[in-house]
Amino acid sequence: MARQFNFTLASARDLPRVIWVLGCGSLLMDASSELIHCLLPAFMASTLGASILTIGLVEGIGEATAAITKLFSGTISDFFGKRKFLVVLGYGAAALTKPVFPLARSIHWVLAARFLDRVGKGIRGAPRDALIADITPAHLTGAAYGLRQALDSVGAVVGPLSAFFFMGLFENDIRAVLWIAVVPALIAFTLFALGVTEPEGLVRDRVVTGVKRGFDVQRLAFRYWIIVGLGALFTLARFSQAFLLLRAQDVGLSIGYVPLVMIVMNIVFAVGAYPAGIAADHGSRQWLLVAGLAALILADLALAGARTPVPVFVGAAFWGLHFGLTEGVFAKIVADEAPAELRGTAFGIFNFVTGLALLAASILAGALWTTMGPVATFIAGAVFAAFTSHANDLSPMGSSVCRQY
Repeated sequence: MARQFNFTLASARDLPRVIWVLGCGSLLMDASSELIHCLLPAFMASTLGASILTIGLVEGIGEATAAITKLFSGTISDFFGKRKFLVVLGYGAAALTKPVFPLARSIHWVLAARFLDRVGKGIRGAPRDALIADITPAHLTGAAYGLRQALDSVGAVVGPLSAFFFMGLFENDIRAVLWIAVVPALIAFTLFALGVTEPEGLVRDRVVTGVKRGFDVQRLAFRYWIIVGLGALFTLARFSQAFLLLRAQDVGLSIGYVPLVMIVMNIVFAVGAYPAGIAADHGSRQWLLVAGLAALILADLALAGARTPVPVFVGAAFWGLHFGLTEGVFAKIVADEAPAELRGTAFGIFNFVTGLALLAASILAGALWTTMGPVATFIAGAVFAAFTSHANDLSPMGSSVCRQY
């Protein structure tokens, strides 16, 4: 334990300043986004009079837009040799949308804002993850990804808590509370614009190689594609977090307390992500992935067997533990396996494929829920997670990629 604590202190002290800027900016932007997202369905339904079908369409268009945009933004950052511009552009687009929500007078305003917000998310994701690998020593990349994700998850806790607080303060005036989200978004954008820097040498090198080979995905090794495939399997084993919220309502949790499920999940995610990243730097990758799948199986079983809200909160905690143990590990492996001049492309492809896998998993979960009920949905999730764990143990990645570094 003391040795692990020393690793933690050393990693935190040795991480580049820009990693902290990216992490703190992510915290602020996610706090802003989650404040809006936990109120948006009620706002669309009660204030704007939107139907459930319309709300689902708005969310579906948004997530599909983000997945498609991710595919191109990383490659563009490789080709032109500039990551900061796209990172700032993506977060700037998200900040620009925040005032639109409280100003909205029809569902079309919300749809436009959600579309631009998700475009911003797609633009910034792959270049940001590639930039982390560009500026961080190889033996600390797991800690760097873990720290950024941990701080991002803190924002996902702060956002809903802020919504609860300000809804009480403003006597359930949703428009007034939505204006609060503008402040952290603007601070985050300013932090990214002024605080993120790129090493000039890396930019110059990427310009030279990018012009020649910026779109040459054939240079991505076979081992990288194994990672993409395994990442897709992991994502298929878990579906949208919206099903956790639906399960909470299904067992009788009041709608006003349903966001607490996400708060519990993100607290555990935040606590677990950074230590898991450090462990990944010290050779524990395959064990972290297996442990993450075990946590997901426990989450599914708790949610399947839930008859009261308490097991739902337990399941949400294990769900967050799964994220904490696996997200940073995959980011580190992708960064390690891709050539430096193709990191943006590698992250873009990985995020796109896993985004499609999440969409497929959520569609299947919805079909199971509709035809067989929530218990069957979560049991099926547990079975698929167990299958994925077996595939991870037998795959070339399990036997070589995870153990090599």
